[in-house]
Formats: sequence, structure tokens, C-alpha cells
Amino acid sequence: MVQIDNAARPEDLPTAGEISGWAEAALKNEDRTVCLRVVGEAEGAELNARFRDREHATNVLAFPADEPGLLGDIAICAPVATREALEQDKTLTDHYAHLVVHGVLHLLGMDHDTPASAEVMEAKEAQVLRCFGISDPYGVDA
Repeated sequence: MVQIDNAARPEDLPTAGEISGWAEAALKNEDRTVCLRVVGEAEGAELNARFRDREHATNVLAFPADEPGLLGDIAICAPVATREALEQDKTLTDHYAHLVVHGVLHLLGMDHDTPASAEVMEAKEAQVLRCFGISDPYGVDA
């Protein structure tokens, strides 16, 4: 299950159904809840500073949980997502899909800390996104 908290209230946020669909596809058969919060620039910067010691907002953060039934929390910074979509010449919906899937995969334990782990994670992201007709965000099938 996916719980969505649209704190930033961007007008161009994909629907709850789209967001849930992307997350559920990445979750596969995990029977745990993901909480996704859409944040603004200030909250995104605060979270990134507090948890990653970086003084700027980032596109997506994932916070694994230790509670039964809860996989964890994801924060997506709406202004950063919008800027990146424009810079990368992607639709905003496709970019949100990528960020949701990316966040869920982090909650499932995947990372991109080494070239090998990045390759595995990026391949999984592309596989999930293809199910929705979305091109590989890393340009491999572009």
C-alpha cells in the first residue's frame, strides 16, 4: 500500500493512482506500506541537510523503517523534480515515475554506491518503468 502526503501541493503532480501504480510495480509482492511525501524546496533542503549533511534540496530521499508492515518513507522535492524534468527534456509524469521507483528500490535495499550496484539498480528501474511505456531514464534504450 502507498500513502501519499502532498505537502507541497504542486498543481502538476501525477494522480494518486499513477503514483501508487509505480510504487506497487517496484514493490512487487512486498506486503508493506510506503509513505510518500511531496515536499517543497525548503523542506527538501532541510531533510537533505539533516539526514545527508548536504545543504540543498535533492530530488528524492528514502528512509527505511524498522516497523512491522512499514517499508519506509520517501520524500520527493517537487521543485527539484520539475527543474530536472525540464533540464532532461522529459515529461514531468515520466520523471515522477522514475523518482518513485528509485525511492522504492532504495527502501528495498538497493543502492548506487558502486558502479556495479548502480548498474543493477538502474537496470531494475528501467525494467519497472518499461511496464508503463516509459523510456530508460539513463538513456540506454533512448
